[in-house]
Amino acid sequence: MPRVDSLDHLVLTVVDIEVTVAFYKQALGMTAERFEAADGTTRTALNFGRQKINLHPAGAEFAPHAERPTRGSADLCFLSAEPLADWKRHLGALGIAIEEGPVRRTGATGPILSLYLRDPDGNLIEISNPLLWMPLVLQGNSEPLDM
Repeated sequence: MPRVDSLDHLVLTVVDIEVTVAFYKQALGMTAERFEAADGTTRTALNFGRQKINLHPAGAEFAPHAERPTRGSADLCFLSAEPLADWKRHLGALGIAIEEGPVRRTGATGPILSLYLRDPDGNLIEISNPLLWMPLVLQGNSEPLDM
């Protein structure tokens, strides 16, 4: 039986592409790219690692698209080697509220420690440190985990 290997990209439906780009660049360190799709339209994507997030404007989604594309319906978890204490300081300096965390969760490859926040469209964003990485993440960090 055939099987998939990895995620190449996902799509977020957003109200304002420029506001979304600014948030993901400033808050999460992603880069933005504009590209011409096969149909000749110019589109916007956010790049991180070897993946990307394509952005579709709400009400003017590019075809094909989800059956019911909806802003604020995503729940995304991003892994980071940066300690969550650093993320908490960074997000606080930007005025971005932490909704929950740090809390222990179970990720795709094992236990994670996570912070939760919202993007401008209300999507739930989880920033996580894999606990298997914790000895590397915490090297030189004298702060306790219960931030």
